[in-house]
Amino acid sequence: MLRQSQKRRMRNKAVKAEVRTYRSKVLAAVEQNNKEEAAANLRKVASLYDKAVKKGVIKANTAARSKSRLAGRINTIS
Repeated sequence: MLRQSQKRRMRNKAVKAEVRTYRSKVLAAVEQNNKEEAAANLRKVASLYDKAVKKGVIKANTAARSKSRLAGRINTIS
């Protein structure tokens, strides 16, 4: 049981770290007003959020809320 928990914890940690990395890339692109790069990274981070939900790492509503907020930030770029 303990080994299983440790494996899951390490996997969850890696999945969350990857999501955070791409999330920060989206936000950095928004800061630079680079809509194309932000949109490309949003597609990647949305996929990662969906995979994290599928694996049970984060809740579905949390992923949906985060994707929506990121999309909203991208839409503010003129």
